[in-house]
Amino acid sequence: MRVKVAMLAAAALVAGMLSVTMGPASGAEADGPPMPLPNPKVHPIQITGPAAERLNLIILGDGYQWDQQKVFLEDVDRNLAVMWATEPFRTYRNYMNVYAVEIASIDYGVRCDPDGRVRHPDGTIRDTGQREGPINAKNTALRMIYQDGCNDPLSRGTVYGGAPVNCANFAAYYPAGVNPCETGSQAHNRIIDTYVAPVLGIPRTSQNVQTLAIFNTFTYGGIGGTNATTSGGSPQGPLISLHEIGHSLGTLADEYPYSSRDVVRACYTGGEPGSFHHTIRSAEQLVEEQHKWWRWVGEESLSGGIIGAHEGGGTYPCGQRRPSEHSMMRWIGFDFDQVGLEHMVARVTGMRNSGQMNVRHTPAGTVASDSVLWVESGQPRYHELEVTWRVGGPDGTVLDTNNARDVDLGELDLPAGTVVHVEVRDPVGPDGIDWVRNPSTNNTATNSGFNGPRFVQTRQWTVGDTKATPSAPEATITGATMNSQPVAGDEVVFVRTNHPTDRIVKVTWSLDGTALPNPHNSRSLDLGALNLAAGTYQLVATVTDPADPGGVSDRIEWTVDNALPTAPRTLSEPLTRLAGSTEHPVYFNGWDMWLDPQDDRTGYDEDRYVVGQLRLNKQGWFHYFGFPEQPMPESPFQFRHSGTNVKALTYGNLGTGGLSKATFEQTLPDNHPSGGFVPGFGTHLVEHRAIDAAGNVGVPSAYQATVLPGSSPDCTTTLTGKQPKLVVSEGVTCLKGAQVNGGVTVRAGASLVVSDSSINGGLTAAGAQAVQLFGSTVNGGAKITGTARDVTIAGSRVNGSLTLSDNVQATANERFSRLAGAYGPILVGSRITESLNCTGNSAAVKDFGAPNTVDGPKGGDCAAL
Repeated sequence: MRVKVAMLAAAALVAGMLSVTMGPASGAEADGPPMPLPNPKVHPIQITGPAAERLNLIILGDGYQWDQQKVFLEDVDRNLAVMWATEPFRTYRNYMNVYAVEIASIDYGVRCDPDGRVRHPDGTIRDTGQREGPINAKNTALRMIYQDGCNDPLSRGTVYGGAPVNCANFAAYYPAGVNPCETGSQAHNRIIDTYVAPVLGIPRTSQNVQTLAIFNTFTYGGIGGTNATTSGGSPQGPLISLHEIGHSLGTLADEYPYSSRDVVRACYTGGEPGSFHHTIRSAEQLVEEQHKWWRWVGEESLSGGIIGAHEGGGTYPCGQRRPSEHSMMRWIGFDFDQVGLEHMVARVTGMRNSGQMNVRHTPAGTVASDSVLWVESGQPRYHELEVTWRVGGPDGTVLDTNNARDVDLGELDLPAGTVVHVEVRDPVGPDGIDWVRNPSTNNTATNSGFNGPRFVQTRQWTVGDTKATPSAPEATITGATMNSQPVAGDEVVFVRTNHPTDRIVKVTWSLDGTALPNPHNSRSLDLGALNLAAGTYQLVATVTDPADPGGVSDRIEWTVDNALPTAPRTLSEPLTRLAGSTEHPVYFNGWDMWLDPQDDRTGYDEDRYVVGQLRLNKQGWFHYFGFPEQPMPESPFQFRHSGTNVKALTYGNLGTGGLSKATFEQTLPDNHPSGGFVPGFGTHLVEHRAIDAAGNVGVPSAYQATVLPGSSPDCTTTLTGKQPKLVVSEGVTCLKGAQVNGGVTVRAGASLVVSDSSINGGLTAAGAQAVQLFGSTVNGGAKITGTARDVTIAGSRVNGSLTLSDNVQATANERFSRLAGAYGPILVGSRITESLNCTGNSAAVKDFGAPNTVDGPKGGDCAAL
């Protein structure tokens, strides 16, 4: 849809967003000639220091019309919320500046979007229900285009494209001198050079600049590189961003098993891959040869499973191996594993290609004998850097400074010619936070070790024979933890101050008006060490000059958010719920889960996106996003025994291989190196939590869910309430909330389904088609024999003996029965007060991971149940 620029009515100007405005979003022609698009607008989202000393992330919008900029900024918030919830960005947030650039496009959306959606009257183009399909004539600011998206419905790579069709006809929309037929890359460069670089004070080509373009569509898509891209409206958009930045910033390669989603390639047969996280070797060979990620082999992966050499990766289903079963570079949603994180943190602390951890310091050279030396380093949010001062050079005597950033030489009385040395080290090695195990002193993209300049910086000075000229009284905070939003209750808050030549200014900390101990005059405060009770606090740092006590001072204040976020769940209706302290529903085939991540808003000026996460069977935390191709936030996450196929990718998989898979992986032959997929029937543990805008990680909640193969037959007769003795002789009789007095008999060929009911007088079934009991009680014992297709008992109680004999359990899933073993009658999470006897069934009775309680003896193939 194309919208021409026009003058906006006065009423709209009052509530409007831009000083230069455009015509109706409906696509109707505007009166009068077109006017230039409004100039791009740069929003400093977070500024933690000078751009030259930070990694700078520039987020640009494409395909957002003039009145959709609020949608763009909401998409920015959602992307950043997920980034700040993910390591290493969560810990090293203070090392980054972020700017968002509003750019108005003539058209909404993306060129050749295979699932192009029609713009909604509210300005969004989310899942409106109306699709316009791929349009090659879209005219957007950065010319984003789905590569071959006009022909390929699975297209997902989105790049800066060429000039749009009939571009010369739109010259009036652009400021004088701007070429209306510029390419997307040319537009990107022009906008950065003209509007962003002057704000940063460094050029676009600086090694510490990374851009991310968010394009306005619901369709999955993106691409990596120095100029990464992602979908703004896709439920997975922020996860695409992280994956693409893994390419762009971390130099990580794809670990997924395909080049085209729906095409099974032959196994890789070449030599050792150039990627530092792919190999043709086994885990044992990696360790034996001390090759690539050998230092991590055997560790529990941050993204689930054990680090080793897992088959498939580098866009091949086999032949190349990767470190972890899951990771962000294989399937978006998971975290980086340790092998990826090791490189990502190096690229952040080293400011991308700059290769150096930033440290400010007293100018090098000869210094006065009574002067104050100082260093200023970055400040990770959850740990301190280690600052070690020495007298006598790098191997000299260590000074006991309690990790101070300042040293007063006047107190040391050092002779002229003494060398004072300082080392600033980020303790990321095995003896610290254990994120980098490579001990290298190098700083390259693939060989940045914990002894290298991305993590260690040194400076030294020579003591002279002069005295310092005293500085005038001054106490100024020159830098600090951001206070534009609350800080987390466990982070390290810091201030940076002015540096008098002959003394050290004093820093005092107070919380809700009460002074906190600061015996070493520290510039940082570890809030986590205070063990604060849940709630919101006001933290103040005050700086004073000892040369003017009670005189000059400076202060800064933060809101401390120590109210943990939550992610309440809603689950789809189960067959029944098993007893126990942990919620434990039972389902056929799978279930749905809605999460509602929420947080206390005290201290926030506006709503902020709260991140939800889930973890299946301890296999790595996974970002909750609803579900692909479904509207947010209404859609639930769908857990199924073999997942759900969406455009040749499978999501919500409970079977082998984890939550996400290439759909073809589930049908590979059993003898294929990546074959042998087993559907996920059984009992699963699901944990879920929230992470708020401040970075607080909520306490996980958990539940279990048991997934059974099969289904219930359709009812032909449904009975509720009180019933007399019942004989089921044909069809399918369903008892729902019923109470049968006199017992139930099921005759040959008939079926019985009992839910939330009680049977007084016992249950007898001989030759039935199916017998199912869910959350029900049988008083008087039960005998089920000769059933032709299905016996399923879940969450029920038999007050008496239970006999299951000569029953045939027809498999509901051939692959599961073939690879996991045949199963007989299903008995899960139930209680039998007397004996349990099982003989002659088509296979052993199975509990699918939900144990039963049997008070009496167990016999036959139930003896080991």
